[in-house]
Amino acid sequence: MRGSSLVAFIPRVASAAFVLALPVLLVTTNVRIAATEVRVYEAALRRYGAAEATGIPLTELDRASREIIAYFENDAPTLRVLVAVNGEETALFSPRETQHMVDVKRLMRAVFRAQEVALVFVLSYVALRYLWAREAPLRRLAWEVLASGAVAAALVGGVGVVALLGFDTAWSAFHELVFPNDLWRLDPSRDRLIQMFPEPFWRDATLAIGLATAAELALLGAVAAAVLLLDRRSASTAQPGARAVPLPVTTEGR
Repeated sequence: MRGSSLVAFIPRVASAAFVLALPVLLVTTNVRIAATEVRVYEAALRRYGAAEATGIPLTELDRASREIIAYFENDAPTLRVLVAVNGEETALFSPRETQHMVDVKRLMRAVFRAQEVALVFVLSYVALRYLWAREAPLRRLAWEVLASGAVAAALVGGVGVVALLGFDTAWSAFHELVFPNDLWRLDPSRDRLIQMFPEPFWRDATLAIGLATAAELALLGAVAAAVLLLDRRSASTAQPGARAVPLPVTTEGR
C-alpha cells in the first residue's frame, strides 16, 4: 500500500511542478532574450538619449553594449569597457559601477541557469506524459497548460499593475531583495550606467517582458483549449446513440 501510494503521489508532484515550471520558463526565456539581444540595447540607447546624457558617441555606446552582453555570457570576473571621449581613451564605468556589474552578472547567470533547468524539465515532462500516460495524455497535458496559464496570468498581471502604478518603489524593493549591497544606488548626474539605461528603460522593459509572456501564455492556452475541444468532439463521435436490440422470435407448438 505504501509503495502504491508513493507511485500515485509522484505524478501529482510532477504535474504541480510543471504548472509552475512553464511560466518560469517563459519569463526567464524572455529575460534572457532581452539581456542578450544587442538590438534591445541599441534601441534603448537611442530612445532614452544615452549619447546626450553621457557625452559619448553612439558608436562607442553600441560597442559597449556588445561588450556588456559578452560579459554576461563569458567567464570574465569584471567588466572593463574603454571608450574614446574627445580623442582620449577612458574607462566607461567607475569602479562602483564595475563592481555592481559583478552582482548583475551573478543575477543574470542565475536567470540563465533557471531557464535551462526549466526548459529541460518542461520538455522531459511533456515527453514522459505523452509516452507513459495510460489514457488521454494530450487532454491531461492541456488541462495542466491551462492551469499553468491561470497561475502565470495572475502573477504577470500583478507585476504589470505594479509596473504601471508603483514602479519606483517596487524597483527599489527588488534591488534591496536581490543585491547584498547598495552599489545599485547610482547617481544619474555622473554614473554612465544609469545614464545609458535610466529607470524608464527598466519600466518599459518589464512591461515588454510581461506582455510577451502574456502573449505566449495566450497562444499556449488557445492550443490547449483546441485540444480539449477536439478531444470532446472525437469522444462524442466515438459513442453512437443506443440501438434497440430486437427480441428473438420463438416458435412454440410446432
